[in-house]
Amino acid sequence: MAAREIFAGLPGWVKWIAIPALVLLVFGGTILAAIGALVGLLFKLLLLVALVGGLIYVVRRFMASSSTGGSSRGDW
Repeated sequence: MAAREIFAGLPGWVKWIAIPALVLLVFGGTILAAIGALVGLLFKLLLLVALVGGLIYVVRRFMASSSTGGSSRGDW
């Protein structure tokens, strides 16, 4: 028996409310863990991009100030 035939005889509230609620009840923790891991990964990726950008900015600023032949402390 195909899944379509099984679901065809069920009322709409079972198909659209009861079954998704059961899926969330059983797999809710797994879904939340996956979403949390994805958000954590995106945060770490953005943090890495910000740190690399800041490092590049500081190195370029230091290289530009040191190549002018002596800089004062006011440059920083």
